[in-house]
Amino acid sequence: MSTDHRSGCPINLSLEVFGDRWSLIILRDMIFGGRRHFRELLNGSIEGIASNILADRLKRLMELGMLTKADDPSHKQKAIYSLTEMAISLVPILAHLGAWGRVWLPVTEELSIRAELLEKGGPPMWEHFMDDLRHEHLGAPARAAGPTVRAILQAGYEAVVARKALGAVRNPA
Repeated sequence: MSTDHRSGCPINLSLEVFGDRWSLIILRDMIFGGRRHFRELLNGSIEGIASNILADRLKRLMELGMLTKADDPSHKQKAIYSLTEMAISLVPILAHLGAWGRVWLPVTEELSIRAELLEKGGPPMWEHFMDDLRHEHLGAPARAAGPTVRAILQAGYEAVVARKALGAVRNPA
């Protein structure tokens, strides 16, 4: 990987990592969606990434030290991708990015509920989420009993989808 950078500015260097269209989406899908296999990342993203772009970005994220790749013990022909501490530490940044997007951009309720819940949960929730991710990806001990933050966020999403579906049934167009 090239070590040439436009400058040593931390914002510039961060944009050199995340300035492409897909890297944060891949990390989002791994962090919030629990996707860890190539096919899950390819088929699970609503934005529709091409397979060659996904392969390139996964390779780049591994070169940057944000992901690791190992053989999946459950399937000989599959690899499993894991977040590193470097990627897990993005949770607060993603929470802030989602909170900003909810205020300034035309989000949908069902796709912004996770950002709302993370914003309301604040740093204690973010810490719990990072602990959950460390357990899942790095083999760290599990935190105290209770649902994972991902499960809480998913339940919020499912509640919004169910409420909207019920509203659509009650008030057909």
